[in-house]
Amino acid sequence: MADIEPRWWSVSPNDTGDSVAVCSLCFRNCAIGMGREGLCGTRRFTGAGFESPLLGKFSSTAIDPIEKKPLYHWRPGTKILSLGSLGCNFFCPFCQNHSIAHPHGERELQEIPPAILLETAKRYGLSSVAYTYNEPSLQAEYILAAAPLLRKNGVSSVMVTNGAFSEVVRDELAFCVEAMNIDVKTFNDAGYEKLGLSRDAMKAVTSNVEALVSASVHVEITNLVVPEISDNESDFSDMVDWIADISPAIPLHISRYFPAYRYQAPTTDVKLMKKFLATAEKKLKHVHLGNVW
Repeated sequence: MADIEPRWWSVSPNDTGDSVAVCSLCFRNCAIGMGREGLCGTRRFTGAGFESPLLGKFSSTAIDPIEKKPLYHWRPGTKILSLGSLGCNFFCPFCQNHSIAHPHGERELQEIPPAILLETAKRYGLSSVAYTYNEPSLQAEYILAAAPLLRKNGVSSVMVTNGAFSEVVRDELAFCVEAMNIDVKTFNDAGYEKLGLSRDAMKAVTSNVEALVSASVHVEITNLVVPEISDNESDFSDMVDWIADISPAIPLHISRYFPAYRYQAPTTDVKLMKKFLATAEKKLKHVHLGNVW
């Protein structure tokens, strides 16, 4: 979008003296060579500068129940306008939305200026907008441009995110995003490494959860229980302790995994899901099972 430019980057020389753009949108701090993209696939360093061609462009729009985000304790029973774009800075092998998180080939996108977004929400009588489906922090500049306009007109902003944005981005989002569902993928560094991430990922996520709750953003946490990645009972218990130390009132959604994309481990055992539920309910006030009937 022409009037919304990418932020949080700087140019510096690399070891060979060539110029690289260092992107500080997320914990990765990608050093992007001339003519190349960052790992998320949405930010590019060109001879003319740094660009993010997807800002303000979306692949998916829908009106969802707020509970689908999932947000069970923030305006329950309402509908929300959901927007998804393209790209992700994670590489989860079980990704349900891989077709937009890591797309191949061209995709038809709709440019939605903030004023049109507001008009759409008002037309359908919606009081909130969610950035979701792919990783929404890749649209951080757009969100920061749209959210104040939306809020001024009675429409709130929501993110459904992996929570791995940088501290500077987090602190700006905390001023204008009223609710987030943050996906804590697992609760050990090795688990995040299995997702193709560095050991910095878990620290980035947990630090952001703590800071956002402290900033009075409504936070709910999702933990997808994936065999051999996030199904360790000791790790789960440690995560529950960590959440309880922040606030026992933080809602936790324990979600059941099904085979998808490049990961074909068996579906999570319901007995384990119920065991995790019982563990969490000992210390947390609001615990919900997802994908279990």
